[in-house]
Amino acid sequence: MRAAMNFWVACALLTACAGGSRHSRHGELGFVDTETAGKARYAAYVAEQAAASATRAVASPLLRAIPPAVLALMQREHAADELEKRLADCAVQAEQVGNARFFEGRPPTRQECSEVVEKDRCGNPVTRAMQLGKQKHVLALECAEQVLKERWPAPFSIEQRYRYYPNARMVETISPEKEARLIAEGCTEELRGTIKPDLVLHEGRNLLKAALTLDFKFPCPDSNQPQWTAYGPSSPYFGQDQGKVYKAALDGQALLISPKFGVRTP
Repeated sequence: MRAAMNFWVACALLTACAGGSRHSRHGELGFVDTETAGKARYAAYVAEQAAASATRAVASPLLRAIPPAVLALMQREHAADELEKRLADCAVQAEQVGNARFFEGRPPTRQECSEVVEKDRCGNPVTRAMQLGKQKHVLALECAEQVLKERWPAPFSIEQRYRYYPNARMVETISPEKEARLIAEGCTEELRGTIKPDLVLHEGRNLLKAALTLDFKFPCPDSNQPQWTAYGPSSPYFGQDQGKVYKAALDGQALLISPKFGVRTP
């Protein structure tokens, strides 16, 4: 009863003296004392920030994928947005520099993308799209390394190769030295069934688990949609794509980064 009476008294006080009403960017504030007005403005500000955060969470797949514990470590507001923008910028810059080297800044045509420019050591054809993609990946990963050093508050791995045992749900790392030796010796069969994401962002010290896995994709021509590579019949993951296998092996979300679409799910 007393609470109800206090409520009506407060309403009467706030609605009295209509001529003294003041306008603020948060709406009409009656003739109230400075402390009450300040509280009202602060409440409106908090509501605005909460709405903005909710909007960003809906709009940003990267923000949704980052674990809360890592978000807390990022400290500054909008830090995840900045990380996403900088990584997307890495893809755009790599695309521009790669195209400038061969096409004076213009994107290659569909015909140019499909041209065979060389053969690998096994005699398999290498298309212009494959060649460009490899070169752009080098540029993008150099850029991403600097970004992650500045923006990611936990360990991260770049082009780390993993051996995945699906039945046991286990992974192990393969050192760059061992990988290089096996390739040099032509023992690539020993690498069959391994995975090699571009970027693995860890949540803690366990480098066999991902908070987030990211792959750069440079579609050629650029009108193509970025998508995960599907594993062929010779792969133990036949019928699946990279994203599904990354997530199964390393946990965490797996996202693509492309020049035209930025960070996204396929």
